[in-house]
Formats: sequence, structure tokens, C-alpha cells
Amino acid sequence: MATTVGSGTYQYELNESWAKLPTGWTWGQVSAVATDSQDRVYAFQRKDPPVVVFDRDGNYLTSWGHSAIKDPHGIAIFDDVIYVTDRDDHVALKFTLDGKPLMVLGTRGKPSDTGATKDIELPPRSAGPFNKPTEMVPSPSGDLYVSDGYRNSRVHRFSKDGSLISSWGNPGKEAPGEFHLPHSLWVGPDGTVYVCDRENSRVQVFTAEGKFVSQWRDIKKPTDIWFNKQQVAYVSEQRPSISILERTGKVLARFDTPGSGHGLWVDSHGDIYLAEAGGKRLTKYVHKH
Repeated sequence: MATTVGSGTYQYELNESWAKLPTGWTWGQVSAVATDSQDRVYAFQRKDPPVVVFDRDGNYLTSWGHSAIKDPHGIAIFDDVIYVTDRDDHVALKFTLDGKPLMVLGTRGKPSDTGATKDIELPPRSAGPFNKPTEMVPSPSGDLYVSDGYRNSRVHRFSKDGSLISSWGNPGKEAPGEFHLPHSLWVGPDGTVYVCDRENSRVQVFTAEGKFVSQWRDIKKPTDIWFNKQQVAYVSEQRPSISILERTGKVLARFDTPGSGHGLWVDSHGDIYLAEAGGKRLTKYVHKH
């Protein structure tokens, strides 16, 4: 019998064996997931090939990226352009849907100097791009925003051609604009920036220029965030759970997940895809309309 989770208009049927890998293949750590305009699903795993593509029924379509990405972390798709971060190589990248490189931000293998020596620990200081970046997303203006990261405590804003415009954030646990592992981010249609401040268990909200607006505290170690056109937010948490919230941070629904989600995306049908790095799998939550 299928498992139903959620409440109200946010009820889902869990499908844990949705993705059908080619014979003989196994998952690596599935770090993140995104869908394109045709609802094809792009799994981002820490194993060659790093990008594995399925149709929405879970049938394998193609894969790419052999040896092109050292340590897959975040993936996002906007207007059928793919935005990823290569965490341990300290770069953010753009690709076409079939894997052709479009842009590289940062210098491979050259981290900025934050004084950090271990992942996740609060770094002694913040610095420029990048030291283990986590996600890159575009804004409606075309500017690019990157959360940074496992050994930094910053958000960087770039022009569409890759020129650094500004950075904000400092290591810390409480004050607005302090981050302890900014793990993911999203830019709304009005330019508002939402940052998953993972180790501080909050989502911080900023203007496009980085001015603090508010924070969501009813959250537990947020790992990824996605918004629909109605500006309803979907957040994966290390609780482990998925929370669905208004843009003010008010919880509309919340349900536990069998494994801890590291990345999350929602397709045009309202179905949720959850990337489980620790569980090495990609699960699907089918929206019950």
C-alpha cells in the first residue's frame, strides 16, 4: 500500500523506487535535483556520470558530465539553462541541457582565504568567491547569485556576464547577515533573495542588494529551497522533513521523509523530487490533486 504524506491541499504519495537506472548502475550520493521545461528530471550525483536524466515516469533518458565535475553539490534549471556548483573545485558553472559548458565562475582548485581548515565548522572570516560554494541561481534581472559555502559565509552577486557586483555575509550564529553554512538560495520575481542558513536552522531573506529583510525560524537545518509561481516555498530539512511555507515563513504543511533530503525540486505537476545524498537515492512525492 502506498504511503501518503502531507495535509490539506499538500498531500503526496511517496514513490521510493521511482527512478529506473540502467542495468548494472547504482547511485552515488545524490546531492541535488532539478527539472526542465519538459519535466525531464536531472539528478546530480557524486559519481560519474554526475548528471543523470529521466522522464517524469522515471525512465532513463541520458547522462553526461564524465570527469567534468569534481564534487557535485547544487543544481538548478531556469529557462532550460543548468546552473551547478562544483563544491570541492570551488567553481560555479552553467551548462546547456545536454552538457555543453557556457560559463565558469571562480578558479578551479583555488579557494578564497577564509582561514577555514574543515568543512561545516564556522570559518574564522568571510572572503571573496569561492570556498566550497553550494548553489548558483539567476535572478529575473539576469544577475547570478551564489551561496558560499562549506568554508565561507557569504552570498555573492554577479552580473550576467560573470563580473562580481557585490558580496555580503559574515561567519556567525545569530545576527542578521551572519551565516553558518549558506547551503542553498533562491531569488524571487521581485529580486528578493532567500538563503538557507543551514547550521543556524533558519532561512534569511534579503533584498537584491543584500539588505536584511526578515528570517524564518520555524525550520530545522534547511538544505534546499524552491518556490512555485504562487510564491509558495518548498524546503528540504535535515529534520528529516519537507516543509511548505508562505513567503512570510508561515508553515502551510510539513511531513517527515524516510531519508534526509540534501536537494529538492518541484515539477510543473506539483510533484516533489528529493535528492538524498546519505541515502544514495532519488525519491518522488506525487501530488494528489
